[in-house]
Amino acid sequence: MTQDLPPKAPSRTAQDRKEHRRTLAQDAVNLPNLLTMFRIVMIPVFLVLLDRQTPVACFWAALVYTLAALTDALDGYLARRMGVVSVLGKFLDPLADKLIVMAGLVWMVPMGRIPAWVVVVLLGREISVTGLRSVAANSGVVISAGREGKTKTALQMIGIIALVLGYPYHLSYLGIDLGVVDLVHVGRMLVYLSLVFSVASAAQYLHLFGQAVEAKDSKHRDTSVRDVSAHAQED
Repeated sequence: MTQDLPPKAPSRTAQDRKEHRRTLAQDAVNLPNLLTMFRIVMIPVFLVLLDRQTPVACFWAALVYTLAALTDALDGYLARRMGVVSVLGKFLDPLADKLIVMAGLVWMVPMGRIPAWVVVVLLGREISVTGLRSVAANSGVVISAGREGKTKTALQMIGIIALVLGYPYHLSYLGIDLGVVDLVHVGRMLVYLSLVFSVASAAQYLHLFGQAVEAKDSKHRDTSVRDVSAHAQED
């Protein structure tokens, strides 16, 4: 008489893969990550409006960009408040920020609103800092954004909005008539200023990374020395 063997249990690796897929699917549909993905989806809309190069279209493009900037602040707050901070969100959030900023800046170069060299420097800085933070994370080192980086982001956001609006407007502030202001010039000045903070924050990231790596190596050397001393005492 033969006895049927029980079905073979799925391997641990297969179970892990299934659980990982399920977790990613859950992360993809939580509210903060949906806001982040909405920001990415809005990039083509932003570029189409900007490319029309009319005051009305540029106004709507600036509105879309402002909405994207607001969702950038909102998704991080909601993720922390709801306790749904995820690996997917940590990947998508900075990616969405860099995509819309760089897409807008690159798009405005042939429009004559921003010099190409500024975009090259900013793009090089973003790639360098992103790579540095990735290497740091793989080494177990966390580098948080400093004051320079936050100032750079604020100046860049306001400067890009001014560049996107891109036409002279008659402005007043607190009842004071400022006359006709060309927002392209205002945006350029703000982006130039953000460039200074961009370079300063990149240097700060590099300095912090060097300090963290040195501290980690020093701790590792101290641990090795203690282990050698302990073995020597046992002998």
